[in-house]
Amino acid sequence: MTDTNLEDLPSADLAMIQRMIPHRYPFLFIDKVRDIRVGESAVGIKNVTINEPHFQGHFPAKPVMPGVMIVEAMAQTAGVLISQTLDLIDREPLVYFMTMDKFRFRKMVVPGDQLELHVRVIRGHGKIWKLWGEGKVDGAVASSGEFSAMIDVPKENK
Repeated sequence: MTDTNLEDLPSADLAMIQRMIPHRYPFLFIDKVRDIRVGESAVGIKNVTINEPHFQGHFPAKPVMPGVMIVEAMAQTAGVLISQTLDLIDREPLVYFMTMDKFRFRKMVVPGDQLELHVRVIRGHGKIWKLWGEGKVDGAVASSGEFSAMIDVPKENK
């Protein structure tokens, strides 16, 4: 554990993100989380680059970030928010998807875009959380929907 005061941590860089969620390259889809409001909301940042492995096949002539990866990036942003809210930094929490509802994809996300992942808590406490997420590029909504997740902390880290 650290002496980090969670109320004084309005953003998380890549090093802090890796202390809060278990994801690593090539499955870590957020570069930064900002505007963190403990227990309420956060904004994840994903800098989309052509170097990402999924663009080799999705699609070689017209690369588009797969919708499922946008949703995963939202969930990772939510994982950081929840980890901070529950004081799980350095406790190796695991975050599991439970549901995805009402998702819509309105705009393609392509290399060169900066994807902002706005997440807010609908309901959350303990292990089960329900959230709303919106992915935006240049202020335009690219995707949105509700999702829920379960947070689990290994016994040795509780």
